[in-house]
Amino acid sequence: MSKPILISGIQPTGRLHIGNYLGALKNFVELQNSGKYKCYFFIADLHSLTESFSPAEKHKQILELAADYIAAGLNPKKSTIFLQSQVSAHAELAWIFETLTSLGELKRMTQFKEKSEKEKERVNAGLLTYPALMASDILLYDAAFVPVGEDQLQHLELARTLARKFNKRFGKTFVEPKPILTESPRVMSITHPKKKMAKSEPSGCLFLDDSPQEIKAKISRAVTDSGSEIKLDPAKKAGISNLLRIYSSLSGERIPMLEKKYTGKNYSEFKRDLAELVADYFSVFRKKKKQLQTTHYQLQTILKSGSAKASQIAEKKTHEVKKKIGIEI
Repeated sequence: MSKPILISGIQPTGRLHIGNYLGALKNFVELQNSGKYKCYFFIADLHSLTESFSPAEKHKQILELAADYIAAGLNPKKSTIFLQSQVSAHAELAWIFETLTSLGELKRMTQFKEKSEKEKERVNAGLLTYPALMASDILLYDAAFVPVGEDQLQHLELARTLARKFNKRFGKTFVEPKPILTESPRVMSITHPKKKMAKSEPSGCLFLDDSPQEIKAKISRAVTDSGSEIKLDPAKKAGISNLLRIYSSLSGERIPMLEKKYTGKNYSEFKRDLAELVADYFSVFRKKKKQLQTTHYQLQTILKSGSAKASQIAEKKTHEVKKKIGIEI
């Protein structure tokens, strides 16, 4: 019996931080190594074009994310690792899905509403049609499962809706994918713990390739709270609660055990231990990434090979779709 297909991707928009790791990449590696799925992991460079960029910067970001994938434990012998833009079927099927999607459905997407409110004068059409491309990313491969964060659940539900719409109108063609949610909580900024950790505020991020010295300095400056009790209380103690969640996610120790462990100890002791934990946890990652970044040829070979493999599957599905809708000659 063949394994169910699983697919997901990350946008190449700069260095990954610990929120990206706990929210996505750590889960990718665990799902790959479970042996339960046929895995496809891609670099979502087409999606990333909705943000401002320079060509040289984008090229660098793509190779850096490829290095992050491999350094974190994704293995091209176990998973198909590819570049979204190198599989033309993604954009082709996205257009077909756009013709099946109402403007109202796209305008209701929470992410579009939030971003269009912030940048009213600079909103591009790609921000609106993003979910149709995401549906294409998933449905091309008959993916049964998609590891996603809660912020992408609405987009995944639209992909399921489009699969049903297409199947009802043109005959059974697409699998309706189900989400696999990461158990890790949302990681907040260490300088503004009521805001999500974001690359746009580097001082609030713990980047995966930060040096031990940088990690120690950032955590020592991390916002805590009045008082000295090390206790989970997101409403009253957002800062220390965020740091406790990070500690628990990396160490595997449950938060009640950590609260007990640090009873009577102060914030500085806790922060020192957390800094050591983070630095040690990513020590192998840092070493591997540094090595990979000196061998761009190796990263390019992995992406080209994975993209060629993904293209064979995607093109087969697009031919089926074209035949179903009457445009295949």
